[in-house]
Amino acid sequence: MSIWRVLLSIVCPPLAVLDKGCGSIIIVFILWLCGWVPGVIAALIILNNPNR
Repeated sequence: MSIWRVLLSIVCPPLAVLDKGCGSIIIVFILWLCGWVPGVIAALIILNNPNR
């Protein structure tokens, strides 16, 4: 996980997970609409997962 991905996940979480698949983008986008913090946390968790 690069520093640019971390910064992008703080600014706009759905953009940070673009290459992780459609499901991840949708989940992060919905959480981001519910609140900024849940979207950021979800994006960081998805980016930190080595299996995806």
